[in-house]
Amino acid sequence: MIRNYRDLSRLQMEKVDKENTIILIPLGALEQHGNQAPLGTDDIIAEAMVRHVVDRFREIGREDFPMLIFPVIPVGLSTEHKNFCGSITFRPETYYHILYDICESISRHGFKKIAFLICHGGNAPVVQVLSREVRADLGLMAFVISSGAFSRPEVKATISEGNIHDFHGGEMETSMVMAVDESLVDLSVSEAGEPTSFVGLKKLAPYGGCTISWMSEDWKTQEGKPIGIGGNPKGANAEKGETILKVSAEEIVDGLLEISQFKL
Repeated sequence: MIRNYRDLSRLQMEKVDKENTIILIPLGALEQHGNQAPLGTDDIIAEAMVRHVVDRFREIGREDFPMLIFPVIPVGLSTEHKNFCGSITFRPETYYHILYDICESISRHGFKKIAFLICHGGNAPVVQVLSREVRADLGLMAFVISSGAFSRPEVKATISEGNIHDFHGGEMETSMVMAVDESLVDLSVSEAGEPTSFVGLKKLAPYGGCTISWMSEDWKTQEGKPIGIGGNPKGANAEKGETILKVSAEEIVDGLLEISQFKL
């Protein structure tokens, strides 16, 4: 059955089926998301995504799914945002060792499978390296799941026409926060951002096949002021956010079902 890791007693934890239970670890961040959205956007999304995942399991009649939900880890690797007020980041080596130590503890107690839910893209490179190392060192199968189904047509349809640079802190992320608590967002102060240094280039981009590790300062307003977000959040609303969360949860659940059955 699906339960919160922290809610179990030691005695209850001893009785958990370690061979078949997945520990889901949501990874958030504490960093700037433009003028309009809270610093804890990724944590808020992580918590909401977990709730939608649980709801999705109920919808498909799988309340018995063997999973323990770890508390959201609220700080991550946010080097790209550290020059913007309020952002907090671990160093890559610090973040790696924090996650490694968690994995080592989980492995010590006999669990075989964990799944990292990436709710901040900047965490992904460290987690990718870590997942292979803990498999080699500990025999722990560490799976990596993206929290946003951004390629799904239903999700793409939430982006306003002409908002071609929607990215970090943009319309989609702002909408997801609004789906949780609209009072946390102030669209009246929002500003659009675009990767001005890359506009007009054919191959080199802030992400993709030919790239450079971007920093928030690369995303600027039309006036040239560093704003640190991609796209225009003005079109964000709670309904769009609910769609993104729901569709993304469907993708996550499909992945977790296959992880549960996966054998080497």
